[in-house]
Amino acid sequence: MPTAALPSTPQATPATRERGDACPGALRLHTADDGALARIRLPGGVLTLGQAEALGRAARRLGDGDLHLTSRGNVQLRGLAAGCGGELAEALDAAGLLPSREHERVRNVVASPLSGLDGAGLQDVRPWLAALDAALCASDAARGLSGRFLFALDDGRGDVAGLGADVTVRAVGDDAAWLTPGSVRVAAADAPLAAVAAAETFLEAAQSHGVRTWRVSDLPMPAGELDSLIRDRLTAAGIAHEGGPEPVGSADGPPPGAVGAALSVHVPLGRLTARQWEELTLVAGVELRLTPWRGVVVPHEGTTARSAEALARLGAAGLVTDPASPWLRVGACIGRPGCGKAHADVRADAARTLEATGRPALPLYWSGCERRCGHPSGAHIDVLATPDGGYRLSAAAPAGSGRTVSAADPSRIPAALAAITS
Repeated sequence: MPTAALPSTPQATPATRERGDACPGALRLHTADDGALARIRLPGGVLTLGQAEALGRAARRLGDGDLHLTSRGNVQLRGLAAGCGGELAEALDAAGLLPSREHERVRNVVASPLSGLDGAGLQDVRPWLAALDAALCASDAARGLSGRFLFALDDGRGDVAGLGADVTVRAVGDDAAWLTPGSVRVAAADAPLAAVAAAETFLEAAQSHGVRTWRVSDLPMPAGELDSLIRDRLTAAGIAHEGGPEPVGSADGPPPGAVGAALSVHVPLGRLTARQWEELTLVAGVELRLTPWRGVVVPHEGTTARSAEALARLGAAGLVTDPASPWLRVGACIGRPGCGKAHADVRADAARTLEATGRPALPLYWSGCERRCGHPSGAHIDVLATPDGGYRLSAAAPAGSGRTVSAADPSRIPAALAAITS
């Protein structure tokens, strides 16, 4: 569900945290109403075919059988039985999905999923991805990052640069990259180390201010001050850098269909059944790339006829292959029965009203409670379940009208949507 980025502000809004980060991981499971939950970090959303098969086996053997995609291109396994943590960790480790147990929750990296496949980017970010992951796992300081801290590697097209990451590296041509925060150009070869240096500087800045923070936006200091500290650290590390015009422009995530040397599908509400996962692995030749828009890109070289045949196979399994599908504009949290805090089965309600709501001007995001887990950062319609069994709709920033409309039950959602967008 592509969304625009929120506008930046010259002064970060302080947000000190009274407790530690409880974000789940592969080794730290979260207890939900449908069982334990594990979140497996997949830098850039990249899975080898063997790793994908291992995840599918783990989901079937230990969980509810499905694979749940997150807005960061990671995978969650749900419905895990109590006491299976050791067996899960062993399976993930054997598949190469736990290169560092001390860093497993901080390997949050999104990357342009079509990079190197469609000729649209300025640089293939895959070498950056491998180097950044290795540098993160080699950094003792990086272990202090929260499970919510996010890196973005953009190949220049502007897709993941608009996702509000804490540290963004964007290709700008001339074998260079733009680093944010820091607001400088660095050589492309230095980009991964520069990104880790920026994250380490954030940690030091938080410590010097005596605050516990999870994201760069939490820091109680002007953005320009953090930029200056990062430039000083780059200089000390011998990483050459210079100012220049900040890159502009943005792009959406990959549309469903055949795109360059790849096939792209959207996963309704981010939930992949065992059959759908198996079909993806059968179509994939080498790897899968999970996207931050709850989709999957499959590198695929072949004739037009072969691509059409593969897409038809994936569509028959229930994956979205039509770029006009209304599913591309709908997202939701897990809702009932998986979450005890949810006031409604928001996923079932979203599916029931899909045809009536059509393709609204802004994406819809359904939330079961006020926490709004997984909601997008850009402009969207907030569809919030209320304790009385109804919903409250409002237009979220940055283009919100300030209007709020209530719907007594899910059948009234289309009328409420028309009112909020009129």
